[in-house]
Amino acid sequence: MAEKKPEKKHTQKSAKSTTAIGKASKGFTDEERAAMRERAQELKSDARPGSHAGKEGEESAVLAKLAAMPAPDRAMGERLHAIIKASAPGLSPKLWYGMPAYAKDGKVVCFFQDAQKFKTRYATLGFSDKATLDEGHMWPTGFALKELTAADEARIGALVKKAVS
Repeated sequence: MAEKKPEKKHTQKSAKSTTAIGKASKGFTDEERAAMRERAQELKSDARPGSHAGKEGEESAVLAKLAAMPAPDRAMGERLHAIIKASAPGLSPKLWYGMPAYAKDGKVVCFFQDAQKFKTRYATLGFSDKATLDEGHMWPTGFALKELTAADEARIGALVKKAVS
């Protein structure tokens, strides 16, 4: 008679996710979680009837967010706000993930991310897929900003105009 082999016990592996090099994934950063909370609050606020005083209320929220930024980012954000408003008066200021953003028909076209938002070394002017900046098969949708020169301001004004055309 053939001997019966003992059954092997199956061990279950941990469900913990790992990266390619075997380190455990840490998930979202504190800054990313804060941005998600801000976006959830924005969506709740938008859903409440009478929660905003229209465009003026949203612009006030953007201006308050800019005023709360550290000095270099605040000055740059305020200047960008003026450039965007002058270049595309049809865009509506609003907060988007806690960042100043500018929307057309409720859809964000461009936004300003201050350097402190995610603790980066530069601020960012970004454009969404709603911006019509298409140029061939590849075009930039984000710009790193350390300071604004007159030439930079003119280029930003032209980009914003093109984005909403």
